[in-house]
Amino acid sequence: MNVKGAQIRSLREERGYTLQDLARKASLSLSYLSEIERGSKRPSLKTIDKLAGALNVGKNQLVDGDMVELSLSLGDKVRLMRTEKNLSLQDLAHKAGISLSYLSEIERGTVYPALSTLRRIAEGLEVPASTIIGQEGSLGHRLKSLREEYGLTQAQLANLAGVTAGLIGQIEQGKVQPSLKTLEKLSEVMGVSTCYFIMEQGAVDQLVNLMNPELRELLMHSNVQAVMGLIGNLSQKELQFILNFIQMFKKADLS
Repeated sequence: MNVKGAQIRSLREERGYTLQDLARKASLSLSYLSEIERGSKRPSLKTIDKLAGALNVGKNQLVDGDMVELSLSLGDKVRLMRTEKNLSLQDLAHKAGISLSYLSEIERGTVYPALSTLRRIAEGLEVPASTIIGQEGSLGHRLKSLREEYGLTQAQLANLAGVTAGLIGQIEQGKVQPSLKTLEKLSEVMGVSTCYFIMEQGAVDQLVNLMNPELRELLMHSNVQAVMGLIGNLSQKELQFILNFIQMFKKADLS
């Protein structure tokens, strides 16, 4: 897949947008957008989605090459491979160990399953998981995509996070798994939750959707978020002490 940098620039100019305007609309760094237009950067599908939305055009206008891969959604891919293997929805659901209704929702694009579910679907289709998932779910891919969208080099990110540039490179290449402490540093610099890097794609949305409205509202309260932030830095022993204290407090309150 090749991104048409000149086409992006042409569409931007047709709309009277400066580089700064489009970068802001697409939530990208100015330098990263400039490199995309010059053809020196190959953006992720997520970035292409952002640009297409900001320019109000279809993604197929921004790329050439493997258009089939780009134009197919996750649900389209699953449905296409299922029909090619002459499997019914019920057949694949049984092979993947998921419900028929859930598989139907995946194919319609109304839900995005966790990576573990996608792996089971791939096994049911007897294809490599990468055929469906690609590398978008990997920690290294997420870090690299986010770093480039912020317009940071590996050395700049390393300096901000207090780690070595070599470590950033190894993480992005999937050669090492960073410690939780390193992930916390990177998350703070990039302005995202640590869960962004370690939770399976779609898992956060699924978790939130399972919560009732009252619980979601409670989690948005500033006091609750402050407590959760403090808990995130506790050791296992300290956390157990807090849990014991809460249980003792609740028993005393009930009596």
